[in-house]
Amino acid sequence: MKDAAPGETVLELKNVSKIYDVRQGLLAAPKTLGALQDVSLRIQKGEILGLVGESGSGKSTLAKILLGLLQPTSGKVEIFGQSHESYDRRWIARRIQPIFQDPYSSLNPRKTVREIVGLPLNIHRIADRSEWDGRIKEMLDLVGLPQRLIDANPAQMSGGQRQRVAIARALIMKPEIVICDEPTSALDVSVQSQILNLLMELRETLGLTYLFISHNLAVVEHIATRVAVMYLGRIVEETPVEKLFDKQRHPYTRALMESVLSPEPSLGVPDVQIEGSFPNPISPPSGCAFHPRCAIAGPICSAERPELKGSAQERVACHMR
Repeated sequence: MKDAAPGETVLELKNVSKIYDVRQGLLAAPKTLGALQDVSLRIQKGEILGLVGESGSGKSTLAKILLGLLQPTSGKVEIFGQSHESYDRRWIARRIQPIFQDPYSSLNPRKTVREIVGLPLNIHRIADRSEWDGRIKEMLDLVGLPQRLIDANPAQMSGGQRQRVAIARALIMKPEIVICDEPTSALDVSVQSQILNLLMELRETLGLTYLFISHNLAVVEHIATRVAVMYLGRIVEETPVEKLFDKQRHPYTRALMESVLSPEPSLGVPDVQIEGSFPNPISPPSGCAFHPRCAIAGPICSAERPELKGSAQERVACHMR
């Protein structure tokens, strides 16, 4: 398969939903929880799409579907224009790799850097074993780690160094797309900017495409080229990053801009010009799911769910906009 050209769609979700059956008691009848609901989204070659929203909004579920770790209940996922179902997980793994939130738990503490970074080469039988050390050292150089750490284990390293190891492990497969799931949130503030700058440099050097998941809008502003905002399993706004921080169209996006997001879904958004708490996804509000908390909601908002409308680059789901 030839490489995608800049601006070409490399990942696309078409009306994707992921529904779970949930029991709230031993004898209770199962209820449905819509982790993703009718999500349509495109990611283009070379861009950094920031995906933002509270915990419980569906961001990580979307990422797992793109990685082939979950299958959607309905809808279609396309990779480089071909159906997701056409490929097995090994094929997907060679083209899409994740970088996880916590470098302390995502790395095996009993393994050395050599073993951790080289593991994908072993699993996927990439290159001759005699070439592995050279590939591993090349990755360490690329992410700014001294080669003397090749036989160290994670317990001997700082959080920033561990995350660089995680990045090296993802990139040794030479993927075209990297899904960054809160890659800096577990790090000290002083280290976060170093990792973000590294990711941006790697994007330029290797021609990578990123899906960057975060609850930190300041981080998204720094790194993303385009932003999609999720609320209760749906995309409610999608826009170029400069417009998001200049003029938000959806009331929920504005609330995020004025708030510090909570890491716990039960706590929701702090009460900064926003009322109510994050709704129960098992019993979501009628119409627009945000209407009970929205300062500008009208009668139509509780009666009819708004469609995501606009251009290919700028869309919003709001009756009042």
